[in-house]
Amino acid sequence: MAEPRSRWTLAPRELDEPHPSRLRPDHPARAEILAKHAEALRDGTPGYLDPATGLFVLSAAFLAKRGFCCTRGCRHCPYVT
Repeated sequence: MAEPRSRWTLAPRELDEPHPSRLRPDHPARAEILAKHAEALRDGTPGYLDPATGLFVLSAAFLAKRGFCCTRGCRHCPYVT
C-alpha cells in the first residue's frame, strides 16, 4: 500500500463522478451504481454494496478523507486523474 507523506491532491472532478476508466459511461449498471454511491455520499457512510456483485465499494468521500491513494484501483478513487 502507498504510504502517505502528506495529503494527496484530489482530481479535478466532483466526488460523485468516478473516473471513466473505473466506471465506464456505458456500464450496464452505471445508473444504479451511481445512485448507490450518491446515497452513501448523502448518508455519510463509508460505501455501498455493489448492485451487480454484492461487494462493498468505498465511497469517494471516504477515500478523500483518508488522504491518499492506495493504488488498488478503487472505483471512486478521488485521486485518479
